[in-house]
Amino acid sequence: MKKALITGITGQDGSYLADLLLSKGYEVHGLIRKTSLPNDGRIRHIRETPDSKGRLFLHYADLSESGQIINILKTAKPEEVYNLGGQSHVRVSFDIPEYTGNITGIGVVRMLESIKNIDLSCKFYQASSSEIFGSSKPPQNEKTPLNPCSPYALAKSYGYHATKLYRRSYDLFASNGICFNHESPRRGDSFVSKKIVRAVVSICLGTQKKLYLGNLDAKRDWGYAPEYVEMMWAMLQHDNPCDMVFGTDDSHTVQDFVEDAFSYVGLDWNDHVEQDPRFFRPSEVEDLSADSSLAKKELGWDPKIGFSDLIKIMIDAESKSMGYESPGEGEQTLVDRFPDRWWPVD
Repeated sequence: MKKALITGITGQDGSYLADLLLSKGYEVHGLIRKTSLPNDGRIRHIRETPDSKGRLFLHYADLSESGQIINILKTAKPEEVYNLGGQSHVRVSFDIPEYTGNITGIGVVRMLESIKNIDLSCKFYQASSSEIFGSSKPPQNEKTPLNPCSPYALAKSYGYHATKLYRRSYDLFASNGICFNHESPRRGDSFVSKKIVRAVVSICLGTQKKLYLGNLDAKRDWGYAPEYVEMMWAMLQHDNPCDMVFGTDDSHTVQDFVEDAFSYVGLDWNDHVEQDPRFFRPSEVEDLSADSSLAKKELGWDPKIGFSDLIKIMIDAESKSMGYESPGEGEQTLVDRFPDRWWPVD
């Protein structure tokens, strides 16, 4: 039985990756931070599944603690390590830049240095981000210069280069997956996609009147998170470590997202959306659009869920959780539509 360690297992990507690896018969170890309130909501369904008994293990630690990281690696002895943990909110990174750099940036070195020092034979995946491209002209691919425009992007750039450095210097199997925006019903409430979706359903229910947003003109390449974790796994099954861009190669503005979301429930977004200066970033990234040609060639990357489908999936899930019957309910499930793909059951 293969063993894997996931940092950030309680996050969107970490929880979907845990679903995927368990479905493939892995023993999964997750690094989880100790908090005063439970933070395991996204993996609770796994912990309550009889089939995961004896195959899912959670370890309390933090990416600021080298000693505990080493202890966990020695205990778990994973063959694959997926580093998905960190402070991941771009706007918040302007408020806590030092913490973001320490956890999201230097935390990568702590992981790699620990693997090197205990001579652990494993494959390492670093969750990089399209934010590292910043102001570089789109579309962005593996050869695009890095021009980070936020403390979060700076930290991710540091982690990206650290992964390449340890690969070259110490012959580690260390790969960077440069993922463009990917969303799902498990997205955190503070991210713009989930904020829009929650507002749309709340307005339908009459519990909210207005949605306040920042830059509506920012363009992003939005995909469906479960498809991206499949590629994280595929990168570590590849013959050689490498760096690859993953996106849908199709970008849309925040306003496009808003228009589609309100249109899906039969509302005019102009009646409900206002811009608020509080939600603008000190330094804006205008256009992140992927060129995923390398991933398509090397890994057969072929995302099925497009922009409009993504929005419908998120609104349907949010509607169900809040007791509102959205127009999409009763349609075919993802499993019905794409029987050849692995999909999590939310």
